[in-house]
Amino acid sequence: MSADPPAELRGERVRLRPVTRADAPVLRAFLDEPAVGRWWPPPPADEDFPFDEPDLAVRTIEVDGAVAGLIQVLEELEPDYRHASIDVFLGTAFHGHGLGPEAVSVVVRHLILDRGHHRVTIDPTVANARAVAAYRRVGFRDVGILREHERDHATGAWRDGLLMDLLASDLGLVPGPVPPR
Repeated sequence: MSADPPAELRGERVRLRPVTRADAPVLRAFLDEPAVGRWWPPPPADEDFPFDEPDLAVRTIEVDGAVAGLIQVLEELEPDYRHASIDVFLGTAFHGHGLGPEAVSVVVRHLILDRGHHRVTIDPTVANARAVAAYRRVGFRDVGILREHERDHATGAWRDGLLMDLLASDLGLVPGPVPPR
């Protein structure tokens, strides 16, 4: 999604579109919710949150016209290590409806079929059982524990991450052609 991302991606219920400045207050509010913010660092204070960076594509997850969350993609384009990694969050009101797995599935298919990736990774905190279960429903498999992977911003303690991946072949898909850089 880093190079010439599509204007939007769609699932059955979710629409993934470029993030706008108007989305920032809602996304920040989601990160203030305890069930969301405990797994994410606080957003930067500057007005550039949460817009694309050169190697990071950020999309708003929209459901029935409402901002529901955020999904971001980082692509490793080095041919010998080519893969993509994703991160996602939904506001608490959108939890428990299968919207996270749907958004992740839409992005994974896009990364495989349109961007030519054969592998996608995600690395939730081990203790985030809800996220881990959601990613397993999509088809992600546990690869291993990333010990003391990230700092808990509330306590300052290090917490473990779970490295998970999903291969195109796990889904019976063949990666599309690699777009030119």
